[in-house]
Amino acid sequence: MTALRYVYAVCRPLGAPLQAQLTGVAGAPARQLEHHGLIAVLSLVPEEDFAEAPLKAHLEDLDWLTDTARAHQNVIDALTGLTTPLPLRLGTVFRDDSGVRVMLEAREKEFRHAMERLEGRVEWGVKVYVEESEADEDEKGREHGEKAGPAAPAGAVSGRDYLRQRRSRTRAHEETWQRAEGFARRLHDMLSAQAEDSRLHAPQSATLSGASGRNVLNAAYLVPRSRSEEFVELVDRVEDDSPGVRVELTGPWAAYSFTGLTEGTEGAA
Repeated sequence: MTALRYVYAVCRPLGAPLQAQLTGVAGAPARQLEHHGLIAVLSLVPEEDFAEAPLKAHLEDLDWLTDTARAHQNVIDALTGLTTPLPLRLGTVFRDDSGVRVMLEAREKEFRHAMERLEGRVEWGVKVYVEESEADEDEKGREHGEKAGPAAPAGAVSGRDYLRQRRSRTRAHEETWQRAEGFARRLHDMLSAQAEDSRLHAPQSATLSGASGRNVLNAAYLVPRSRSEEFVELVDRVEDDSPGVRVELTGPWAAYSFTGLTEGTEGAA
């Protein structure tokens, strides 16, 4: 069975060896390939699963994709504890070691520039969610053509009272959103002032993320490792008097949002 090279990241030579038990995609151990003073961290993976056609089919399988992404991230996390890795795209595969070396040489200038800019820095993610009320859920259901909940008992509420209550709920919903969006803007401005760089990403869909509530801020912040504790404490101190607003902090991650890497020749196999 032919083995392909699955590349996770590029980094400088490591000051410590990779953990002997560190496994990545397809349960294969991670290893290092050096070229011109750059290290590609990779695993040997079976061609029957990672050649172009089967890989494309696997990427449509949510369970396979979830397991592969988790294994990929496991290696990136281990590297982040040792160095400043430049993560490559999920599914970056080459035919052999020679193909990996060609990629390293072709992109050497780009990799070195990114490493110099990101050395000693990590990425922190901050999200702000607004918890949705039952009324909001009912309204979303109507917008998607779902059947409304059970009607109120006959005579319980007049038409005028119903409209008044609905207008009141709408105003309360709008006020909650305005407070949440204002809070998210202030938080982003405050955290951006403490970070070296920041990125605003599109809000995440609750269907895909599995998180409760609606995402109103999805941001990444580039922070020196030496100031990460201070950054985390700043997020922890944030308090908001808007009911139903939740702040979520994740990290430290490799600086995915700040590498500035182009797509290059990934997937050359």
